[in-house]
Amino acid sequence: MLWIFLTAAAAPLQVARNALQRGLVGDAGPWGATLVRFLFGLPFAVAIFVVVAALTPGAQPQFAGRFWLAVCVGAFGQVVQTALLLLAMRRSGFAVATFMQQSNLPLAGLIGLWAFGDALSPGGWIGLAVTTAGLAVLSWPAQAMGKGALAGSVLGIASGAAMAVVLNAYRQAGLTLEPAHPIYAAAASVCIAQALQSAGLIAILAATRPAALRAVAAAWRESLGAGFCGAAASACWFSALALAPAGQVRAVGVVELPVAAAAGRRLFGERLTLRQAVGGLATALGVVMTALG
Repeated sequence: MLWIFLTAAAAPLQVARNALQRGLVGDAGPWGATLVRFLFGLPFAVAIFVVVAALTPGAQPQFAGRFWLAVCVGAFGQVVQTALLLLAMRRSGFAVATFMQQSNLPLAGLIGLWAFGDALSPGGWIGLAVTTAGLAVLSWPAQAMGKGALAGSVLGIASGAAMAVVLNAYRQAGLTLEPAHPIYAAAASVCIAQALQSAGLIAILAATRPAALRAVAAAWRESLGAGFCGAAASACWFSALALAPAGQVRAVGVVELPVAAAAGRRLFGERLTLRQAVGGLATALGVVMTALG
């Protein structure tokens, strides 16, 4: 039952992190706001790992080449996924972008089928179809839906596709690092990934957009909040994935959707249209069917 509480805690933490990051996009840009998640989350990720390591004295991590390949793929994919999600939120709204990102579950299933031979059940395929229909409703062009909103929908789906790769990569990293102690492996993988992400983004922004680094430093108070929420959410997500199948974890994680809708309305004054609400409901239903199928 622990994984249920971890997943339920991860969802609102992730929404809070996204909301805090969204407010930083204007000055720091999408890549500067993406850096916030990893750089200011790194101290918290290290602290979480220290606690987990102290409680896991028998862990024997194996830093093999397969681990480094998986964690690097996951780290790079997560950077791209975060930037795409932030851009989607600016163009189509906070809640809609969060709904569109739920494409990561069926896409993760397809990637698992192609890369690892993980077969979907008939119920899973039905859920995939329902999710696809819901995403189509959300992204379907309408008179009230400008080019920016449509582009935001595409960016949201792209973010979900990147997240699907990340989920598979991090799961493989944890299984390779220390399969006998999955929570330890999850905490270590998150910590190493955030160190790689922070170093890479700092180097790139220092060479290309030093103003973005200055904007991140100037907004350190908001950045600390986003960093803490991001590190805590990642620790909860990957610990839950270590304790239960990914499908079940993602099914419980659908609680993120109504939280995001409420946050979008309260914090940013966004209101879902009837079409968006129906599409979001279909997407959530399809995610649950795919997860439990």
